[in-house]
Amino acid sequence: MNAERDLSPLTPGVVRALTDKLYEKRKVAALEIEKLVREFVAQNNTSQIKHVIQILSQEFALSQHPHSRKGGLIGLAACSIALGKDSGLYLKELIEPVLTCFNDADSRLRYYACEALYNIVKVARGSVLPHFNVLFDGLSKLAADPDPNVKSGSELLDRLLKDIVTESNQFDLVGFIPLLRERIYSNNQYARQFIISWILVLESVPDINLLDYLPEILDGLFQILGDNSKEIRKMCEVALGEFLKEIKKNPSSVKFAEMANILVIHCQAADDLIQLTAMCWMREFIQLAGRVMLPYSSGILTAVLPCLSYDDRKKNIKEVANVCNQSLMKLVIPEDDEMDEAKPSMTIPAEPTSEESLSKPEAVTTGESQNELDVTALNQPLFFLCSCERIQVTLNLDGIVQVLDYHLSDTSIGMMTRIAVLKWLYHLYIKTPRKMFRHTDSLFPILLRTLSDESDEVILKDLELLAEIASSPAGQTEEGHGPSDGSDVRPGPVELHVPARAGQLSSSSTKGLECSPSTPTMNSYFYKFMINLLKRFSSERKLLETRGAFIIRQLCLLLNAENIFHSMADILLKEEDLKFASTMVHTLNTILLTSSELFQLRNQLKDLKTPESRNLFCCLYRSWCHNPVTTVSLCFLTQNYKHAYDLIQKFGDLEVTVDFLVEVDKLVQLIECPIFTYLRLQLLDVKNNPYLIKALYGLLMLLPQSSAFQLLSHRLECVPDPELMQTTDSTKPSTSFKRTAASNIDYTELLQHFEKVQNKHLEARHQRAGRAEQLDRRVVL
Repeated sequence: MNAERDLSPLTPGVVRALTDKLYEKRKVAALEIEKLVREFVAQNNTSQIKHVIQILSQEFALSQHPHSRKGGLIGLAACSIALGKDSGLYLKELIEPVLTCFNDADSRLRYYACEALYNIVKVARGSVLPHFNVLFDGLSKLAADPDPNVKSGSELLDRLLKDIVTESNQFDLVGFIPLLRERIYSNNQYARQFIISWILVLESVPDINLLDYLPEILDGLFQILGDNSKEIRKMCEVALGEFLKEIKKNPSSVKFAEMANILVIHCQAADDLIQLTAMCWMREFIQLAGRVMLPYSSGILTAVLPCLSYDDRKKNIKEVANVCNQSLMKLVIPEDDEMDEAKPSMTIPAEPTSEESLSKPEAVTTGESQNELDVTALNQPLFFLCSCERIQVTLNLDGIVQVLDYHLSDTSIGMMTRIAVLKWLYHLYIKTPRKMFRHTDSLFPILLRTLSDESDEVILKDLELLAEIASSPAGQTEEGHGPSDGSDVRPGPVELHVPARAGQLSSSSTKGLECSPSTPTMNSYFYKFMINLLKRFSSERKLLETRGAFIIRQLCLLLNAENIFHSMADILLKEEDLKFASTMVHTLNTILLTSSELFQLRNQLKDLKTPESRNLFCCLYRSWCHNPVTTVSLCFLTQNYKHAYDLIQKFGDLEVTVDFLVEVDKLVQLIECPIFTYLRLQLLDVKNNPYLIKALYGLLMLLPQSSAFQLLSHRLECVPDPELMQTTDSTKPSTSFKRTAASNIDYTELLQHFEKVQNKHLEARHQRAGRAEQLDRRVVL
């Protein structure tokens, strides 16, 4: 620096003053430089101007000596002031050395750099916009500076730059977005505040359409929303609110699909504010974008479903999640069942990939990779218009079913979520039955397990769904097996073995009896359902005891009651566990005799006027034989009094146990109920109902001297004398004998069947008793 020729046109006095430690002397030198540069400008001597700037930059601003750097900074600012409007021609040379000083270890030097840049920008105004990115980058670092003076100086420069951007129409937003996207992930509070303030400014400029680039910064905004500072959270809320207002005003220009998965991630955030805000955005997206959101349904459901079980502490999130769930469900239409999944009409990757650092939410990971919940699609441009409702989108049914299956299988999931899952499955079976039946075999076991749920409401929804599966025409397959594509049924905890012809379940010796109900409303899954429901009752006796009657009664409302009883009787006829068969028959019989839902079926059986009713009686009778007392009650219901009497006569050959007598006791109590009013009235017609009276006396003789004995005895004492009941119409033939004669039922064969079944029960009881006795002996030894 001592060589004057190296630093010309700067005089030695100016050089010494610039490197002085006193600010005032450096300021005097700066005024000299300003005067010198003004002369060069007047002479239009650009080479000398460049030379001065180069000397100030290389020899001073970038010097190793701190005072020289300070002199260089004030000298560059003086050059800019002297250049005036022409400073735009030299901005690169003026700005770069100043920005380098932003990283200086000396806080005073960083402050002087900030001051110098302020003066340069103030003079250049709009000319600095081509260099905006480097200025923004430097400012974002100073915003987090630990020195309050530096931070204060950067704020002044920041406000100046914002004014310039606001008043200009030449801002390069495209070039700025990559830098904004990078800086938005800063964890420093001041840097975050700086970023949000700039986003708010850019949003407020009419000529700048930041909405087009919202997918680039939305994830970062949601991360800032979780900042510990209330002020920053509030600023971020305002920014997001402004974006959402703009989205509602101009939905046709919004890239909904690019932001869908970002929202899915933040809808699962642990922070309540982030989750609520993301859920509100999701609600608006579904309502504004419509079916454009369908390819992202599995991810949306992953985020929304758990929120439905939130308690009152998160009531707001729960309410918004419920709206999202309902709105999304409405987007599924019958046309989705007809679209070819292999040829989607829109280029929407159902499972987009991403190089972004966003992590997957913990969700379903058990399925095949092509069905996993991929919610990180942020890096691939997917251009959608809100007006594209007419463009077909493909429903990713596999992914949706996988999510629903996962949430239904998770025992820790709340009741409202399980109900929502069942409603979704029911909705899908209604809207897209053909595609849904491909998933039925994998869903079937979990739906059966759900019948053991603690909530009655969950069980009701589950039964509605199972009833729809069992009655939908789409479930009717050629073989009565598995999925429509012919693939093998996957082995599970519950096997689905159904004979090709359901009639094969019936004994070949049965006369005129088709054991499998065949009506247009039932499909191949109906019989599978009945088989597996009984298996469930057999393996889980507590379910049968606590919910068995409730489940069967509800099914009788949802499906054809006759078909249910017919099919269950068929299956129980072949049941090897005789004790379970007896218990199940007793349960079915109680439901048949007492439930208001089965009023029509009881009336049908009471008269046996049609071949169908007689066929049903024979089918029920064969299974009812597993329980002697229920068999008698069935004969009472169907007014087969003579056969009832014949059965009671056989009771003398049976092993009379305490349980047997308890059931007889219950039957006597039942006879006194309104259901058997007609039977009690028939006691008045002694002449035409002798076997009824004999059967009742037979029950009386079976009972010990108990309250039931007294009850039945008093009833029989009320039977009138036949002579007193004689009327002029006594010669009229009995209608009951006519009905019995016309029924064409082989009662002898039925009685033989009863004896055969009871002998099996006797053998089974003796075997159980023998095993118990052997066990006792082992214990004693």
